[in-house]
Amino acid sequence: MSWRDDDDSGDDRSHVTPRNPDGTRRRVGLFVGPVRITPTRVTLAIALVGSGAFVLYALTVRESTQIPLLVAGAAVLGLVFAALALAGLISTYRAASEGDGGRAFALAILGGLSAVVAFGCFAGAVILTLVYRPLV
Repeated sequence: MSWRDDDDSGDDRSHVTPRNPDGTRRRVGLFVGPVRITPTRVTLAIALVGSGAFVLYALTVRESTQIPLLVAGAAVLGLVFAALALAGLISTYRAASEGDGGRAFALAILGGLSAVVAFGCFAGAVILTLVYRPLV
């Protein structure tokens, strides 16, 4: 009798990664090529595309609301890139702790570039806010 026989939780999933017939471990979850699809990646991708589209829309508007729209778009785009930088920091730490130095270095570079873009978006939003004077 194993310890799983008297488990009444109804959960038949094992906590061990399944193996292929040749003994190698199987990948679990959804993948696009070598990249695993996670809820965080999907959320950040949707936010990046949405905020980028909003900024492009705000650039085409020729009304008195153009600058406030650009400020809002730049602020949200800055938040998205700051979240990407944070995700890059966490991924860099995980890769480094697993001993994968090359991946950790690449993730650190991408996370740093995301942080620079985030600060640029925030700076642009602040400058546009200071320059904006509504027509009275």
